Amino acid sequence: MKATQYEGNKTFSVIEKEIESPGKGEVRIKVAYVGVCGTDVHIYHGMMDKRVNIPETIGHEMSGVIDAVGEGVDGFNVGDKIVVRPLDDRKAKASDKGFNHICEELKFIGIDSPGAMQQYWNVPAFTLHKLKETTDLKLAALIEPLSVAAHDVRLSDLKAGETAVVLGGGPIGLLVAMVAKEAGAQVIISEVNPTRIEKAKSMGLEAVSPVDVDLVEYVRSKTEGRLADVVFEVAGVQPALDVMTEVAGIRGRIVMVAIHGQPKPVNLFKFFWKELKLIGARVYEKEDYEKSIALITANELPFEDMITDVQPLSNIQQVFENIDNNPDGMKVLMDCQL
Repeated sequence: MKATQYEGNKTFSVIEKEIESPGKGEVRIKVAYVGVCGTDVHIYHGMMDKRVNIPETIGHEMSGVIDAVGEGVDGFNVGDKIVVRPLDDRKAKASDKGFNHICEELKFIGIDSPGAMQQYWNVPAFTLHKLKETTDLKLAALIEPLSVAAHDVRLSDLKAGETAVVLGGGPIGLLVAMVAKEAGAQVIISEVNPTRIEKAKSMGLEAVSPVDVDLVEYVRSKTEGRLADVVFEVAGVQPALDVMTEVAGIRGRIVMVAIHGQPKPVNLFKFFWKELKLIGARVYEKEDYEKSIALITANELPFEDMITDVQPLSNIQQVFENIDNNPDGMKVLMDCQL
């Protein structure tokens, strides 16, 4: 079978290896599609070399079909369409308070252990979510990032009729916007990239550039002066941190979706003055996957518009080079059977 390997130094290889039988408690998946996400790009740039066991197969946004079932696995059969929730929480402790998705010893499959960018992949059965037979496996590769968005919106306690501002119109930002809109909220995306603004608009979402308009005044005009009930900070840049406390209304909730690796200035006075709440939101839980699977199965939102390219596994090096050179792209999928 074909498998890709990250070799370090912005280099991938494609190798031939034997197909392995699944171990006890595992299934073997015939991988259909794998999405390339921001974390994968960080790995490509060497930003996670201390964590990734080089050479390593990466990838965690995936869909596939069960090809073999190991000893002790119940509830799954050969031929089942599935996705993997790539969190290995087997070392969770009582001190994690039951929040195993953010437990202290959490291992992320596809980063801390071999991932999905290969034709066949053995994984623990406890990571699986079963899909309906009619589910489009191409769209199903979006379930993992969609679950991030579902988690963000759930933790925000967003209600129908409220206004949500999404700072950042990249892949996660658009997914957050779609989930928020599906929940019945008025949604406004703030994004500086003109191509991404047009992409959002083509998907039926409202999007503006803070370069062209005063975002706070724009939101004020759309809300009879109330400003945003919820702000999702997805951009991960200082201007977003600056505006998030300005665009949030009284007792607004700010959800921190972006990863800020270093301390950044934030206007704490605004938290006091407007009684704001800051909510951290990291990865997802089982119920977020179930929500995302339901959304993909219903297929009533423009998920297909998120997919900007599909490439064979053998083109992995070119795919990552192209992502570097194309900031306008949304979601690239690897077809693991080509």
